[in-house]
Amino acid sequence: MLDAKQYINAAEEKMVFAIEYLDEQLAHIRAGKANPRILDGIKVLYYGSLVPLTNVASVSTPDARTLIITPWEKPLIKDIEKALINSELGIMPDNNGEIIRLGIPPLTEERRKMLAKQVKQEAETAKISVRNARREANDLLKKSVKEGMPEDVEKDAEAEVQKVHDRYVKKIDEQYAAKEKEILTV
Repeated sequence: MLDAKQYINAAEEKMVFAIEYLDEQLAHIRAGKANPRILDGIKVLYYGSLVPLTNVASVSTPDARTLIITPWEKPLIKDIEKALINSELGIMPDNNGEIIRLGIPPLTEERRKMLAKQVKQEAETAKISVRNARREANDLLKKSVKEGMPEDVEKDAEAEVQKVHDRYVKKIDEQYAAKEKEILTV
């Protein structure tokens, strides 16, 4: 039975990674609200090397439509502004010499639908990863029957893998529904 438990745990671990990856991907999709995580991919030139924006400035959200970036060193403000302009963010920064203000524009209906489609694709990718983890576990269980594991133990383990699979697919659906609602809410 120890072998079956190992296969179930390995499959569940892969499913957890799929959920975490989905969560990370959904955080980077701009839903019309100010979220500091949309700046995670932005790198700033700092003493000759590119570093993440959050390593050289603090990011805050004073309201639902504004991000404020406060550099820790005043001379960096131009480099941060340049990095924001050159990024794929699509938002023009407002620099007042002390802080950089990013106004998050409201999404158009067309953009909302496009983002909803992107979120659905990300959720589907996560579901595929979860299904692959289930398939791998079931294949290993079938192999272990040939190596001497009793068939009833294998069937019980497959049922357990299916329960774990269903639980993670439900989590993916919940994350997808929440993000889709966030995007489509005007």
